[in-house]
Order: sequence, then C-alpha cells, then structure tokens
Amino acid sequence: MTFATSHVRGSVAVTVGMAASLSLLTPATHAHAASNAVPSYEVKINLTAAALDASHAPSAAVRSAFGITGSAKKRSYSYYDSASQDMAGQGWSVRLRHKDGASSFEETYKKRFTVSGGDIDAALTQANQAGFDSGDTNYKAEVDWGYAKQTLSFSNDKTHSASGYSGTSLPSSDTGRNWLAADIPGKLANWGSTGWGTGVLGSSRAHGPVTSNVYAGAWGPSDDASIEVLPVVGASGSGTEYVIELSFKTDDFTDAAALHKDALSAAEQNGWLYKGDILKTDLILDRY
Repeated sequence: MTFATSHVRGSVAVTVGMAASLSLLTPATHAHAASNAVPSYEVKINLTAAALDASHAPSAAVRSAFGITGSAKKRSYSYYDSASQDMAGQGWSVRLRHKDGASSFEETYKKRFTVSGGDIDAALTQANQAGFDSGDTNYKAEVDWGYAKQTLSFSNDKTHSASGYSGTSLPSSDTGRNWLAADIPGKLANWGSTGWGTGVLGSSRAHGPVTSNVYAGAWGPSDDASIEVLPVVGASGSGTEYVIELSFKTDDFTDAAALHKDALSAAEQNGWLYKGDILKTDLILDRY
C-alpha cells in the first residue's frame, strides 16, 4: 500500500542533405506527458479500546467529540492475494466488499505509493511515471493520512451484481476470485510483465471475510466522517481484537491538515488515541 529530452545537434545539419536540412526548419512535435493526478484526502486515526462501550460500539463521548450521529451499518469484505502475498509485495491490493442492503458487490483494485517525508508531490510524480496520471480517469487518487504516515493510492472501482446474496454475505473464495479476475484492469493485469497480475490473481484466495460496523457523521470541514469498528482474529489465531478507525474525507489539503491536527489532539486529550498506524489490508492478509 515510486526524461529525457532529445535535442538536434548543430553538426547534424552539416552532414545531412538538403531535404533533411529543410526539415530542420519545421518545429518538432513533442509528446507531452499528462500532469500529475490531483488527489483527495482521507484522514485515518486509530483509536484504542477505551473509545468503545460495553457493546463494542463507539461510546457516547466519542460520538459527541467527533460528530458521529449515524447508527451502525454493516459491511463485509475480503482481500484476494496469493499465499506469498505477491500483490501486496508490489503495492497492489484487491478487495471484494458487500455493504448491507447494497444491490452490488464492490470490486476495488488499488495501487499504493509511499509518501516520504510528507512530499506528496514527489509521490504523485513517481505514480505519474508508473502510468497513474491526471489523464487516467479509471483511477481515483487519494492520500491516506494516518497518525505518522501518508500513503498515496490509486483505486479502480467496479461492481458485480449481488443478486441472490442477502445482508452482507460474500461468495465463496473461488467465485469471488473468478469475478475479480474477469474484471481485472489492464494496469494490474500486466504490471511489470505481460499477464503478471492475471496470473497472481488467478492463483489467489480470499483473506477473510471480516465484518465491521460503520457509524457515520460530520465534523469540522468534513461532511464525510465515520468510525469503523472491525473485529479481527487475534495474532495467535484465537480471540478477538478490535480495530477502531476514525476517518474524515475531504478534497482539500488544508482541510485535511486541520482535521488531522484536531483529531489527534482531541483523541489524545481524551485518552482514546492509538499512537501508531494500522493498515487493515496488511492485518487481514496476515491473519486470514
């Protein structure tokens, strides 16, 4: 979850014939690369178990502090990768998700680029050189801004009918893999070499499923705030741990910076702040 310009040398005009000399008078046509993508932002702050009540829902104090007003909405999802997590090793993730009441499954193919030292522009340039630029409207660019890390991601979202599936139920691992393989985007299919992604996805399996509760609201400059409470199996393979993720979406960097600062401050002052970054994708791939 990283140019060269050719010039006509003067000596060439001396050695070429008249036709070639005349051609030098015609301005050269250069192919211009598309500009860097323009990302949206999602602030993601993890909270400790102190943020939950006895029913493992956000406490009244937490809801009030972060503008959470919605009731719980369930969603289930699995990530697909090979046993050796080859996709994750190349910064790719593939997710199948089903929200309660939705008529379609969500298929998400995501490529991540590391943001080093807060230099988002450098990450966008690296992504551009890899083919993710402003001209590719199949992918949505987003910067995930956690406790200490920022990650640039490009997501390609597709859907598959959920006819015959109730609630948040998911298909079998084989069925889900077949759906995802049929819809694989070209960038992933041929990442690094022809057919690489197709081959990896074809030998993948579902890591999951997991089912979380999401509570929505609005806070500060974000009208898209939420808290996701995700139960996961313990690191030992038994028991249950809870990942609590507070998030805010915005299209503006300045708003994202303010949300990040204010959310950290409020969570720390109330003793709810988890001082670290938890990437749910990695956690689920490792534990399921």
